[in-house]
Amino acid sequence: MRSRTILIVDDEPRSREGMKKILEVWAAGHYEILTASNGISAMEILEEIPVELMISDIRMPGISGLSLVSQIRDKKIQRQPSVILISGHAEFEYAQQAIQLSVVEYLLKPASREKLITSVENALKAGEEQEHIGFMRKMADPQLMAIRDEDAALSDPVRQAIDYVEMHIEEAISLQEVAGLVHLNGSYFSSLFKEQCQMNFSEYVARRKLQKAKELLLKTNLPIAEIASLTGYQTVKYFNKLFKEYEGMSPGQYRSSMRNGTEANIQ
Repeated sequence: MRSRTILIVDDEPRSREGMKKILEVWAAGHYEILTASNGISAMEILEEIPVELMISDIRMPGISGLSLVSQIRDKKIQRQPSVILISGHAEFEYAQQAIQLSVVEYLLKPASREKLITSVENALKAGEEQEHIGFMRKMADPQLMAIRDEDAALSDPVRQAIDYVEMHIEEAISLQEVAGLVHLNGSYFSSLFKEQCQMNFSEYVARRKLQKAKELLLKTNLPIAEIASLTGYQTVKYFNKLFKEYEGMSPGQYRSSMRNGTEANIQ
């Protein structure tokens, strides 16, 4: 697991070191606190190290804090950090531009210890939420999401079948078994499910199992054989074959490619 990092960018040594000391005590070793005296040095760090949060002064010689944030948003760096901007001037124009650049907090100097820590905690929390949303969106199966969005329009038997799949994802699930549970014959249940979900029941089960497998691949370090078993597949060979059909790559390749991207910190 990579270390978590907060970057402070301020051309005033006293301000920069003061914030660093406050945050080092607060972090208690859970975050590495790095500093940069200008925007150029900050960009070099950001291009080399994934940074969770950047705290930057707005008024700096050369590259201003706002220009620095704008450059970060335009670049494909390892991670887009949450940002807190600090200014000694309460100028509305700064605040406006900060909002447009998706800056999480805008503080006025001198910021108290309590205000700085509260802002850092809020910014880190907001960053985690955005990262999780982006992660889930990237991993999600669009066709499963479409069914979820139309939940209110589904009939009771179809909804019950979907709930059953959720509760028994680690088991082998057959159409006939589920049709019996919802008190319909297999043929009618199959037609009803396909009509309402735009896919047949066996495809839905496969997609939902693979969705669960993707979650396990990224959120755990479980062996692929165990993940296959936990999603109801008796053989790894069949699990790998099905996964590749739907995802275009093997489970191992999927895990590596996603973890080497923006989701590298998922545990």
